[in-house]
Amino acid sequence: MTLPRTMMAWQLVRFGEPAQLREVPVPRPQGSGVLVRVAGNGLCHSDVGMMDPRMSAPPFGWQLPFTLGHEIAGWVEETGPDVAGFSPGQPVILVATHSDGTCAYCRSGRDNNCEAASSGRGYGRDGGLAPYVLIDTARPLIRLKTLDPRTAGPLADAGATSMHALERVRARLGEGSTAVVIGAGGLGSFAVQLLRQLTPARVIAVDINPTRLDYARRLGAHETVAGVRPSTAADLRALTGGAGADVVLDFVGIDDTIESGLASLRRTGAYGLIGAGMGRLNRPWFHLLPRDGEVFSFTGSTIADLEQVVALAEAGRLVNETETFAFSAVPEAYRRLDRGELLGRAVVVPDS
Repeated sequence: MTLPRTMMAWQLVRFGEPAQLREVPVPRPQGSGVLVRVAGNGLCHSDVGMMDPRMSAPPFGWQLPFTLGHEIAGWVEETGPDVAGFSPGQPVILVATHSDGTCAYCRSGRDNNCEAASSGRGYGRDGGLAPYVLIDTARPLIRLKTLDPRTAGPLADAGATSMHALERVRARLGEGSTAVVIGAGGLGSFAVQLLRQLTPARVIAVDINPTRLDYARRLGAHETVAGVRPSTAADLRALTGGAGADVVLDFVGIDDTIESGLASLRRTGAYGLIGAGMGRLNRPWFHLLPRDGEVFSFTGSTIADLEQVVALAEAGRLVNETETFAFSAVPEAYRRLDRGELLGRAVVVPDS
């Protein structure tokens, strides 16, 4: 099939404003590049953040406009002459975090910390809210065996980021341990499943949405807490016999969840701040931080994280709840995401 010369893409033209549907050239791969035909692109709250009116200046020197979308799966369409191991028609998923493969972080398997990761597909570079996306190397491609690329995209970020969080605390979660997941939405629902699949920990899910709490129970959460409210920390401590949780993973990251999460930890516990809610710790920290414990944060995930997530999903051990939207319905999909009306992840399917 002859490729079209142009395509329609949802692009961020100005920070703090909604994405615009614009006609752009269809890129062609050269050298080690790969052109992927997009089957489905998951939407992320970070996209909404870039369109927030309070966002006025581009971070990291990003150049506008660029096509949004970093949870991408599809089929290899065309490869440059230097690419080996991939051929047209292969179903693939793209690692969400950009990395160069050469720095010390990449060589040690910590590629989400690569200095090149400050921009990537859908955040500073053209992403997957278009029929085609071009990558400059096959490094971020992972082959899919049984998963449908139309709905696999959320594994690339929501799934893999949750896996990275789990790997940071996995050694702490032995028999008799407790893990709290704050925010049981797109990422938190994966975290609940991964905790149940890969650790013996007792899992408690916290969310303000009763539907999400019911969903978290169906995914394996042992207990749920409606929150976040002034009594949330006390409620969580009561569920742990007063001792507190061994691990709290906060996928929201606002003031209330940070304070409640830290206050519900036991001594030596670990609190992971994953959600980008821009919260602050607005009180003296000495008696709130876990004594002899750990507080950490990170962005994105590694290639190895996504490989693990794909393997679990291909084995039928992960539920990837998605709601698909037509390409023309991107504004409505973002509105529903921003309002918290989605159970899982929104996936945009390009027009055939």
